[in-house]
Amino acid sequence: MLAGEVYSAVDEQLLKELNATKDLVWQYNSLRPTDFAGRKALLGQILGQSDEDTFINQPFYCDYGKHIKVGKRFFANFNFTVLDEAYVTIGDDCFVGPNVGIYTACHSTDPVERNSRKEWALPVTIGNNVWIGGSVTILAGVTIGDNVTIGAGSVVVRDVPSGVVVAGNPARIIKKL
Repeated sequence: MLAGEVYSAVDEQLLKELNATKDLVWQYNSLRPTDFAGRKALLGQILGQSDEDTFINQPFYCDYGKHIKVGKRFFANFNFTVLDEAYVTIGDDCFVGPNVGIYTACHSTDPVERNSRKEWALPVTIGNNVWIGGSVTILAGVTIGDNVTIGAGSVVVRDVPSGVVVAGNPARIIKKL
């Protein structure tokens, strides 16, 4: 799965890992918002990498969690959803607006293949100093450079170079910084 190869989404071991993470995420989302120590402790169990200043508003959703690596001073607002069947790596000083989704899982457009529950995943990499506006969707295999702003409601389907503002569906460069 992490190598980008086709795998079974109903593999017994994968489902066991998914369900264990879902229990941790449920616990995280059930904590009082002011229980900062509890939230930090659970994020440390869920995420593959975080730091002292990682802050994710509840609710937060992910599949495996351990495939998500966030840099220093990461902030995500409400309803941050990460389907981390492949690695999701996010740099330092990144800010994520509400209702943002990062999706690494891929499915066939052929209904017969899709119904076989075979899928594959491609990693998402986000650089340093990136601001992702509300309701942005980032699709599998995308790399976003440093010092980027992604406008609210954008759908990012291809790589984004450093030092730009992108917006739209599909997202396109609207300004160079």
